[in-house]
Amino acid sequence: MAPEIWEVRFMYDVVVIGAGVTGCAVARELSRYDLKICVLEREEDVCCGTSKANSGIVHAGHDARPGSLKAKFNLMGNEMMEDLSKELDFPFRRNGSMVLCFKEEEKGKLEELKRQGEENGVKGLRILEREEIRRMEPNLTENAVAALYAPSGGIVCPFGLTIALAENAYVNGAEFRFNTEVASIERVSDTGREGYLLRTDKGEIRSRAVVNAAGVYADTFNNMVSGRKLSIIPRKGEYRLLDKSTGKFVDKTIFQMPTELGKGVLITPTVHGNLMVGPTAADIEDKEGVNTTAEGLEEVALKAALSAEHVPGGQVITSFAGLRAHEAGDDFVIGEAEDAAFFFNAAGIESPGLTSAPAIGAVLAEEIAGRLGAVRKEKFQVERKGIFCVSTATKEELADRIKENPAYGNVICRCETVTEGEIRDAVRRPLGAKSLDGVKRRTRAGMGRCQSGFCSPKVMEILAEELGCSKLELTKSGHGSYLLAGLDKENL
Repeated sequence: MAPEIWEVRFMYDVVVIGAGVTGCAVARELSRYDLKICVLEREEDVCCGTSKANSGIVHAGHDARPGSLKAKFNLMGNEMMEDLSKELDFPFRRNGSMVLCFKEEEKGKLEELKRQGEENGVKGLRILEREEIRRMEPNLTENAVAALYAPSGGIVCPFGLTIALAENAYVNGAEFRFNTEVASIERVSDTGREGYLLRTDKGEIRSRAVVNAAGVYADTFNNMVSGRKLSIIPRKGEYRLLDKSTGKFVDKTIFQMPTELGKGVLITPTVHGNLMVGPTAADIEDKEGVNTTAEGLEEVALKAALSAEHVPGGQVITSFAGLRAHEAGDDFVIGEAEDAAFFFNAAGIESPGLTSAPAIGAVLAEEIAGRLGAVRKEKFQVERKGIFCVSTATKEELADRIKENPAYGNVICRCETVTEGEIRDAVRRPLGAKSLDGVKRRTRAGMGRCQSGFCSPKVMEILAEELGCSKLELTKSGHGSYLLAGLDKENL
């Protein structure tokens, strides 16, 4: 390799592998600096892996082992979330949480969990007795003898958070390459300068630094360049999502006493007004194993009944499964690899990963900028405005918007009251939707009771028009998931 061409062979200062919530948080914080940044994502959109299939919980921080990275970043992320939601305009609510105890002899474990949370810096924790539990949450079981109450717990939209971070990173200069899968990473150096060669299915990319935010595949990339090997175990969790008619069954997020595999089956409202129950916790080998099972969903129902006997299971509108990236060391792996200069891990990001992501992004970006000698930009666009939401707008706001653009008066998705205007905005905005699922994540069109049975044909019409393509080219979620096999003459 000729030294004189080395400078031009570094295409980027930083390449981030993975456009989940952690990768997008890192990219957003890096975009504060005068750096050339690229995010590589093998899927067709952001938020297509672990980040799209989780509980949407902003954890208070009492579960993690004191002194662990999980404890540190959980508390930091929790404290950042409210201000961040206002800056980037995504749904968040601090609804509080409870951990239920069902046996008198286990009250000591609840007290221990409280002490642990206080050691981690969680504020406002207190033990509730049976009567107060029922006053706060009348639908919970009378078998709960005590509960740990955490007022700082919250709920967030995982899609909304991830998309907001990505859009803000993009408008501040970060580049995103979708449908681009990294096959290998190789350390390269010349004239004393370190860097990385990434081979992808779309060609080679060279970067001074790499951020490994690849979820369940983070061990694969780390182990290509570092002697400190990681082992990511996919931990599958299955969920049941209930109709909005059940959204007020509980107000707070209801946990059970934690187990070795996690925080147990929870019952929680969502920021959009649904009720969610789950997850299971099963370590599997398949890193693509996001299928649901009859056994798993039955387990969810049975364990949820321990917290509330009358969970309205007849109102389930869909089920789904997600994978948590559990690292064998049982903690986050954050920062520069000891034996691989300029290779930065954000690995093993399982619960409380969603809560921790903003903090991980801020800390990692500062570390990376320091190593690269980067300076902050004079101008950084801090705020981002989300899609105008018809279903939550006031009558006056909606009237003004329809007067400005009549498309906001044309309802496409009846279940969620999503309009043509919102769908067109979802496609046109920075890093806009390119698939049916992309529209769904941004607008909730198709997330209601009929699960897109009514609205999908019209959404496809709008997508094809906005993208300037045939309906035959449209996919549900990229990678060959085509929606149509053919068209009749009237729809050609």
